[in-house]
Amino acid sequence: MPSSGSQCLKQRVIGWAIALALSVANVSAGAIEPAAATDQVVRETLSNGLRVVVVPDRLAPVVTTELNYLAGSADAPEGFPGTAHALEHMMFRGSEGLDRDQLSEIGALLGGSYNADTTETVTQYIYTVPADNLDVALRIEALRMRGLSLKQSDWEQERGAIEQEVSRDMSSPFYRFMAQTQAILFQQTPYQHDALGDRASFDKTDVALLRQFYETWYAPNNAILVIAGDVDPAEALVQVKAAFGEIPRRDVPPHQPVRIQPVQPQTLALETNFPMGVVALAYPMPGVKAHDFAAADILSDVLGSERGPLYGLVPAGKALLAQFSFQAKPDAGFGLAIAAFPTGTDSAPLLAETRRIFADAARKGVPAELVEAAKRQELAQIAFRGNSISGLAESWSNALAFEGSTSPDDVAKAYEAVTVEDVNRLARQLLDPDHAVTAILTPRASGKPAANAGFGGTESFGGAPDHPVTLPGWAAAALATPHLPDPGEAPDVSILPNGLRLIVQPEHVSHTVSVYGKVRHVPSMQEPKGQEGIATLTRDLFDHGTQFHDRLAFRKAVDALAAQIHTGIGFSLRVLTPEFADGMRLLAENELYPAFPPDAFTVARAQLAESLAGRLGTPGYKVSLALKRAMVPEGDPTLRQATPESVMALRLDDVRAYYAATFRPDLTTIVVVGDVTADQARRVVEDSFGAWHADGATPAIDLPPVGRNKPSLTEIADNNARQDSVTLLETLNVPVDDPDRYTLLVGNTVLGSGFSSRLYQDLRIRSGYVYSVGSQMDWSRTRANYAVSFGADPANADKARQMVIRALKDLQVNPVSEGELTRAKAELLRRLPMLRASFGGIAGQYLRLIDLGRPLDSARRAAERYLATTADDIRQAFAKWISPDDLAQVIRGPAE
Repeated sequence: MPSSGSQCLKQRVIGWAIALALSVANVSAGAIEPAAATDQVVRETLSNGLRVVVVPDRLAPVVTTELNYLAGSADAPEGFPGTAHALEHMMFRGSEGLDRDQLSEIGALLGGSYNADTTETVTQYIYTVPADNLDVALRIEALRMRGLSLKQSDWEQERGAIEQEVSRDMSSPFYRFMAQTQAILFQQTPYQHDALGDRASFDKTDVALLRQFYETWYAPNNAILVIAGDVDPAEALVQVKAAFGEIPRRDVPPHQPVRIQPVQPQTLALETNFPMGVVALAYPMPGVKAHDFAAADILSDVLGSERGPLYGLVPAGKALLAQFSFQAKPDAGFGLAIAAFPTGTDSAPLLAETRRIFADAARKGVPAELVEAAKRQELAQIAFRGNSISGLAESWSNALAFEGSTSPDDVAKAYEAVTVEDVNRLARQLLDPDHAVTAILTPRASGKPAANAGFGGTESFGGAPDHPVTLPGWAAAALATPHLPDPGEAPDVSILPNGLRLIVQPEHVSHTVSVYGKVRHVPSMQEPKGQEGIATLTRDLFDHGTQFHDRLAFRKAVDALAAQIHTGIGFSLRVLTPEFADGMRLLAENELYPAFPPDAFTVARAQLAESLAGRLGTPGYKVSLALKRAMVPEGDPTLRQATPESVMALRLDDVRAYYAATFRPDLTTIVVVGDVTADQARRVVEDSFGAWHADGATPAIDLPPVGRNKPSLTEIADNNARQDSVTLLETLNVPVDDPDRYTLLVGNTVLGSGFSSRLYQDLRIRSGYVYSVGSQMDWSRTRANYAVSFGADPANADKARQMVIRALKDLQVNPVSEGELTRAKAELLRRLPMLRASFGGIAGQYLRLIDLGRPLDSARRAAERYLATTADDIRQAFAKWISPDDLAQVIRGPAE
């Protein structure tokens, strides 16, 4: 099949149950068999009204449970917008038959992940665990549904945690902007208030209010349980009935209606801590339950297309970034356009240009070919969701709990039915400047980068047990003894004649193929002196077309395949199985033959210089540089930094020379995961990448090893900070292949991993000095480091630091307890299968091992080492390798 962008395809994209045919120009492709037939998905409504859906997926011995309660912040009592969020936290404080400490202990022993999420209309509780522990996750959820403890003393403690979470999120200027925008667009509706809640309402909240909300909404007949993963559906249903079947149903009141009022145009002016300015336009749009939702989603995709005029502002040099997103809620939504301008420049021209683009879309309509491309992409996304067990569960939860559909296939049918006329009608109706909210977000001189502003992330629930915990019999039996996990099928590994390493992992859970590649790259070793920033500039130029297709023609060819392609040092492809070969040819074309056009070079160089000018003075940049300086000696290659001056001195020939020197097949690994055999994958990769050759011997690009760091203190003032963010760190002289590496990881799990760790107990639970704390060890081929990070009020920061040092010294002297050791081993061993629970996880694990120069069966070797580790092994390793008194300290905090 030709890969030219001038030819279109006829495709058939399959959800789980139905064939979805799309006719595009004159080329045809055969039908694709469904990844999971309808009869594999089991549904049942229990006698108490609990709706259950079980979706099998054999990707890994892992299962995800998502319990969706059909209640959220929109159902909160007047004046208490955070009630649903507060109850979400209290669900981790224990229930009848399972107290807080037991719940926390089980969470650690399961080794997977658990989290919760509160939205306006749904509150979700999510466990991802080894498949043979499904019954444990179900029992936890059933006990919480049956009878929550809800003690006033627990709420008094949890209130402080949730209020700190509010402060964290509301310290982000973008979060505040989104909250204000939502309040304007949804005024006088239950969606007016952010689902997070506010401190004032939490101060007034008591257990009686939380219990009333719980008893009103947390009933089996107001919940949907989705189970996805490596389970037998019939057996899973037996376990569900045993756990939930006797819980009585309750009368549930109707939800408050959402009646959207006409929006009056407003303009918000906000100061931010971004390294660039932002203009934003928000337009009211339909919710996911609306008849026009699919058309609105397609309109959003068209407006955000890389072939559209909004994104076109970036390659034209008129914006540093530009994008459009659709924030859809069940009964209403809004579209958000953002475009960024350099710090210190006037926002007016960019705002005017952005408004003109949307006015043109409303007046003239949008291109029909972009509508068809968006439909193909949305349908393909449904197939791609089968490539992740947790993503599959999320897809079904979204369909059933948020959209009110019977399956993800329903929205697929809706996408298929969308016409260009539908999209243009909505554009005329929705893109009305008289009903839009405008915002101009202007950086302050001392602002920190948005990426460091920090909102969202995982919740911090309850407390960890600070004493030996006796588990219920059913949990103790299931989690008693850590064991070696099933390592899964070994991949097929080959080296092409040009030196490229190919790893193939056939997985037939969906009719898609995912490709992940990486060129080993160490910019601080490979950038020529005086050319700092050339690696970033080279990466940015990959988006500007190939030697055979300009930028728009290349994106058109990708859209014709309903594929997703990203290129550069790290590159990837997601594509439907029949289009694998054509997708690989396009991926190779962009990776091996980038155009590097002169006009794009001029624009991209200026944009990078402008971005750096905004970033270099930010506290976030100063912190990253301070962390490096604390770890390495003067003159170390990692201390070389790009500046606007170094970037503007670069020439196009420099970029071409850098690309030729650094992009080499003998430094490259490609991982293919999906619906393909090893032989098929090898033929396709050889056809597309086999002609790639490099001159000369493979260069040595590893950083030189460094010795131990010296203790130091660096303080970075941040006018936006409300507390001190503290990092304690030191170099580790532990080689990546030293067996002590695994011993240290077991000890660090005891010390600083998760809610059951010593640091969390000491710094959060017992002292209350911090909201969250964690420690990590990181290795490259030649270097390693250890770090502890926490946030604390300035008055408590040094007290917390001293507690960290005492905890480290204690590990060097006293063996960990048997319970701590068992918990750490269980967490690490049961976590290993989770790495294989998605295509991206499988590939990411292999690429990481190649980057470290380690064998691909390292997970098995790690498991054996974890299981053999003793308490005295940990004591000796920490005494040998860790120097608590030599920790460097970097603090970012309030200027005063």
